[in-house]
Amino acid sequence: MRKLFFSESACKETKLHSAPHSWLPLDRGGLSKSAAHASGGTSIESLMKMPEPAVLPHFKPADYVDILAQIHEELESCPPDERSCLFLLQFQVFRGLGEAKLSRRSLQSAWEKASTIHEKLIFGAWLKYEKKGEEAISDLLSSCGKCSQEFRLLDFVSQVSTGSHDMGYDEGSDEFRGSAVVHFRIRDDMIACDRRKLAALSTPLYAMLNGGFRESYLEVIDMSRNGISPIGMRAISKFSLSGRLPYLSADAILEMLDFANKFCCKGLKDACERKLASFVSSRQDAIDFMECALELGCSILAASCLQVLLNELPECLNDEQVVRIFSSANKQQRLTMVGNASFSLYCLLSEVSMSTNPTSDVTLSFLEKLVESASDSRQKQLALHQLACTRFLRKDYAEAEPLFSAAFSAGHLYSVVGLARLTSLRGNKHFALKLLDSVMSSRWPLGWMYQERALYLDGDSKLENLNKATELDPTLTYPYMFRAASLMKRQSVEAALMEINRILGFKLVLECLELRFCCYLALEDYRAALCDVQAILTLAPDYRMIGGRVAAKQLRMLVLENVEQSTTADCWMQLYDRWSSVDDIGSLSVIYQMLESDTSKGVLYFRQSLLLLRLNCPEAAMRSLQLAREHAASDHERLVYEGWILYDTGHCEEGLQKAEASIAIQRSFEAFFLKAYALADSSLEPSTSATVVSLLEDALRCPSDRLRKGQALNNLGSVYVDCGKLDLAAECYINALKIGHTRAHQGLARVHFLRNNRIGAYDEMTKLIEKARNNASAYEKRSEYCDRELTKADLQMVTKLDPLRVYPYRYRAAVLMDNHKEKEAIEELTKAIAFKADLNLLHLRAAFHEHIGDISSALRDCRAALSVDPTHQEMLELHHRVNSQEP
Repeated sequence: MRKLFFSESACKETKLHSAPHSWLPLDRGGLSKSAAHASGGTSIESLMKMPEPAVLPHFKPADYVDILAQIHEELESCPPDERSCLFLLQFQVFRGLGEAKLSRRSLQSAWEKASTIHEKLIFGAWLKYEKKGEEAISDLLSSCGKCSQEFRLLDFVSQVSTGSHDMGYDEGSDEFRGSAVVHFRIRDDMIACDRRKLAALSTPLYAMLNGGFRESYLEVIDMSRNGISPIGMRAISKFSLSGRLPYLSADAILEMLDFANKFCCKGLKDACERKLASFVSSRQDAIDFMECALELGCSILAASCLQVLLNELPECLNDEQVVRIFSSANKQQRLTMVGNASFSLYCLLSEVSMSTNPTSDVTLSFLEKLVESASDSRQKQLALHQLACTRFLRKDYAEAEPLFSAAFSAGHLYSVVGLARLTSLRGNKHFALKLLDSVMSSRWPLGWMYQERALYLDGDSKLENLNKATELDPTLTYPYMFRAASLMKRQSVEAALMEINRILGFKLVLECLELRFCCYLALEDYRAALCDVQAILTLAPDYRMIGGRVAAKQLRMLVLENVEQSTTADCWMQLYDRWSSVDDIGSLSVIYQMLESDTSKGVLYFRQSLLLLRLNCPEAAMRSLQLAREHAASDHERLVYEGWILYDTGHCEEGLQKAEASIAIQRSFEAFFLKAYALADSSLEPSTSATVVSLLEDALRCPSDRLRKGQALNNLGSVYVDCGKLDLAAECYINALKIGHTRAHQGLARVHFLRNNRIGAYDEMTKLIEKARNNASAYEKRSEYCDRELTKADLQMVTKLDPLRVYPYRYRAAVLMDNHKEKEAIEELTKAIAFKADLNLLHLRAAFHEHIGDISSALRDCRAALSVDPTHQEMLELHHRVNSQEP
C-alpha cells in the first residue's frame, strides 16, 4: 500500500544521531433510557463482560524463527516439486503471526513455483480469493494494456502433455484371422470399421478382434448392449483411422469416453476428456462433468472442472452439489481431481469455509479431508489443530480433545491451549494450570502462555500473569481489555480509559474501540462515544456490539440523540482540528458524519482512505478508495482515484498513466499531486527531483483545501532538503505549519539539524509531541537530536507508546553490544522478535551471534530473515559469509 514517501516516512529519512558504531546501519529515510432499553436494560458494567480469548485456528509454532529457518534451508535443496508445499507452510506461519503482506507473498511464491498444473490452479484461485474485492484492479490494468496473471484461467488441454498410447506392435507383423473390415451392429445400424486400426486402440480390443475369442472370426459384432450409439461408434471408427475426434455433442463424446474406459483405450480416452474439458464453461457444467470424471478417472477433465469451481470461491460453497463433490471424494477420486495437491486443495477450501462459518458442517467435512490429506508432521499439526478448533467451537468437546492432544503430541505446542480449555470446562482448573506449567518449564515462555495461564487464576495472580503476557507480547489484546474492564468495575473509569488507550495507540482493534465506547458512556461523554462508534462503522459497517446483540448503527443513533448536531461547516473545522492534532480516529469519525449529508463524497472517501492507511488498515483503505472512485464527481477526479488504486497495489507506471490522463482533461491539485508522488517513488534519477518540484508547484497553484495544500508543501520541503536547498525547504515547512499541517515540524527539525542547530531541531520535535495525539513517531524522531541519555529516554517512551516500532530495540541492543554486554544485547532483540517478524531485528541478531561465534544461531537467523525478505542484499551477503563458516 501507499508509503509515506516524503518526510513522514521514517524509512526514507536518514537517522541523524550517531549510531552506536557499526552495529546499527543507517536507515533511509450515562446513555439515554431508550439506549438502555436497546441493550436489554443493563448497566454499563454488565456491557463489559470479557469473553475468553479465542483458541486461534492457526499454525503457531512455539519458535517461528526456527520453522522459518527450516523452510528456507529446505527450499535451498529440495526437488522443484516440493517447493510450493514449503511456501504453503511458510504462508501458514506468517498467517499465524498476523503478517498479512508476508503471507500473501508466500502464497504468490507457491503459485510461481508450482510444478504441476493442479498446484498452479489451486494457488491461482487462492490468490484470487485473497484479493477478493480487487477484481476492479484487473479491469483497471486491462484499461492500461496490462493483464493480472493470477486471475486468468489456465488452458489445461494445451498445458498437459500427451503421452504415447499406441499398442506398440508392428501392424505389418501380425496376421489378422478375420476379414479386414468388421461391422458393428447397434440396433438397426451397421458401422463398418477397419479391424486392424480398431484393434490398435487397446489391448482388450486387440484380443477381441484378433485373439482367441469368437469375435475374431466374426464379420458382424453386436454392440447394442455396450452403451454406445451409432453416432458414437462411427466417431470411434474415424478416430481409429485418423487419431482425431470429429466435432460432436458433449453427450456423444461422453458415450465414447465410457466406451474408451470399458475397453481401456487410453488414446481415445485422453482425446475424449480433452474435448470434454473444452465444454466446461459454467458451474453446472463443472458439477456434471466432475461426477463423470471422478467415476472414470479422467484427471484432465476433473482438473478443468475443478478450476471452474475454484474460480467461483467463496460463492460456489453455497451450492450443495459442489460441497458434496469435495466432501465425499475418496483418496482415489482426490488423486484424479487434484493429483498430489490434495492437502493444498483442502487447505484452501477450509480457509474459505472457516472465514464464512467456522462451525458449519461444510467446514467440518473439509477439515476432516485436510487431516486425511496431511502427509508430514507439520501438515498434521496444522490439520489436527484446525479440526480441533472447529470441534471446540461446535462444543463437540469429546471429539475436540483427542484432536488437540494429537496435534500437541505431533509438536504443535499451541494446541495445549485447547487442552487446557477443555480441562477447565470439566471443572479442573488445577490440571489446566499444570498443563501450561509443564509447557512453560520446557522452553522460553511466550506471551500467549501467560495469557492462557491467567484464565485459570483469580485476583492478583491473574493480573500478574496478564501483565507478564503484555510484557512478553504487547500485541495481545485480551490483557488490556481485561485490565480496563476490571478498572471500570472499580469505578476507575479514567484509569480504564488510559489502559485501553495503550493498545489503541498502536493497534486499531474493533473490540477495544467498543470497550472504550462503553467507558465514555459511563463518563456520559457522548461526543467521544459517538466518535468511537463512528470509527467502528467506518471499519466494519455491519459490526454488532454488546456480544453481537445490538447493531453498531443502532447504538450510534441512540448516542446521537445526546449530541448537538454539527453543520457541514462545523464538521470541516473539526476535521481540520483533528487532522492537525494527528487524531486519526477522530478524523475518521468526522468524515463518517460528513458522508451522511455532504455531496462531495468522492473527496471524503479519499480522505478516509488516507487516514485508514495511516492507521494500518490497508483493506479498509482500499474499500474507501473504491468508493471514492464510484462517487467521483467528474471523469478527471475518477481517474485520480483509479491512479491511487493502481499505485497502492504496486502498479506505479499505470498509476502515472491515470494521473496524466486526468491532467489532460483538467489540471487539478490531486492529479498533479498523484503524479509527483508516484514519480518520486518510482525513479532514483537526480533529474526527477526537478520534475517533482515542478509538479508540486503546479499542484499548489490549483484550488484545494488546507489539508491537502499542507501535505503538498510538506512534500515539497522534503524534496528541497534532498536537493540541499534548505532555505526553500524551511519556507515550505513554515507555510505548511501556518495552515495547520502539524507534521511539518518534523521536516523543519531536520532543516535545523542540517544547519547544525541540534537544539532547534529538538525544540521543533517537542512542539510536534505536544500537538500530536499519536506521537510515538515524534518521540522516535526527537531521539535523533539529543544526547545518549535523552535518546534512551525518548526511545523508552516510543516502546511504551508503540511497542511495534523496531528501531528502539535495535538502538538499545547496539548500545549494549558496544558496552560488551553481548547476552543482554541479544536478549533485547529476542524480546521484540518474539512478537514481531522483522527483517532488521533478525539481521542485527544474526550479526551479534556471528560476532560471539555462535554460527548455528547466526545461520538460523539469516535463514529466517531471508524468509521475511529473500531479496535483501545485506542479508544475503551475511548469510553467505555465515554459511561458509558452518563446520
